[in-house]
Amino acid sequence: MSEPRAGRCLRAGVLAGAALAVTATAHTALNATRLRRPTARPRPVAAAVSVLIPARDEAERIVDCLAAVRAQRGVDRLEVIVLDDGSSDVTAQLASSVPGVRVVTGAALPPGWLGKPHACQQLADLAAADSEILIFLDADVRLAAHAVAASVQLLLGAELDFASPYPRQLAVSGAERLIQPLLQWSWLTLLPLRASEHHPRESLAVANGQFLLVRRDVYVANGGHAAVRGAVLDDIALARSLRRGGARGGMVDGSSLASCRMYAGWAEVREGYGKSLWTAFGSPAGATGVIAALAVAYVLPAAAALAGSRIGMIGYGAGVLGRAITARATGGRAWPDPLSQPASIGVLAYLTARSLHRSRRGELRWRGRTIPSVT
Repeated sequence: MSEPRAGRCLRAGVLAGAALAVTATAHTALNATRLRRPTARPRPVAAAVSVLIPARDEAERIVDCLAAVRAQRGVDRLEVIVLDDGSSDVTAQLASSVPGVRVVTGAALPPGWLGKPHACQQLADLAAADSEILIFLDADVRLAAHAVAASVQLLLGAELDFASPYPRQLAVSGAERLIQPLLQWSWLTLLPLRASEHHPRESLAVANGQFLLVRRDVYVANGGHAAVRGAVLDDIALARSLRRGGARGGMVDGSSLASCRMYAGWAEVREGYGKSLWTAFGSPAGATGVIAALAVAYVLPAAAALAGSRIGMIGYGAGVLGRAITARATGGRAWPDPLSQPASIGVLAYLTARSLHRSRRGELRWRGRTIPSVT
């Protein structure tokens, strides 16, 4: 008796998923060898550098962030500007207590702008006239003492126009350990790293606003954050805006330069990703397609492996290996967290669906501001 059609389709799906997982992990391994890495002993930096920190209700983080910035070595001309973006706490007062830091009060949010692009544009406009490199830094990032010098040296040495040294992502709670590693895994797995630095296809241009360097002349020539004033994912939008102008750049390893704990616990993970996942894949249809492909590659083989499928076990193992390679390359936890790859994809699917639903209902808010709804 021939195998039922449903069984054949399931076997074909498991085989396709395993093949996708194996191929993706091979690409992850290749990218890990090509990831640009900063030197641990940078030369002194002659360029004038502005570190620009948008801050809204960051009282718990701002002093430690600024202390790390002020401890930078090897940069002779370094200015630090904090923009207090309508904080309801004592962020501005605490920032003002750190010597050598300029603190300014942000202007009211104009129509058509979202909060962070507006704050970053104001900061860029406030930078010293002779500043050559702008560094946008989030308040939850902690820099190593050589971070600015090493990142600027990498930017200039590689002849890039912008670069995102990706910080080591600190994941403490179970929810963080499930979701946060998918950030660096996604770009290390899906992007052709070196080609993406200059490829004309805008969708390959990426950046991380936690720690982002850009040549000031290139930033100004391409309209700065004003060109992406309404973007929820302003960092990615800025990278694509710069790429349209011919700029070269992308992700580099920043795990030895900086660390960041984005969210603490499930509630912050849920709300933090909720504000942006609805737009991360371009459209609801795009989100559905991406999540479906991830499920086929990483959930279906794992489920089949539980039922004794050898092909499923190969696919599951490939997914685990890809996560482990990513962790090794970016300062993450290489064991046992990669074993949770199918569960991580499942939680990502839930967060994406929730984000889309809440966006349609106009229920998304972040730091007291409303996020635009899906149109």
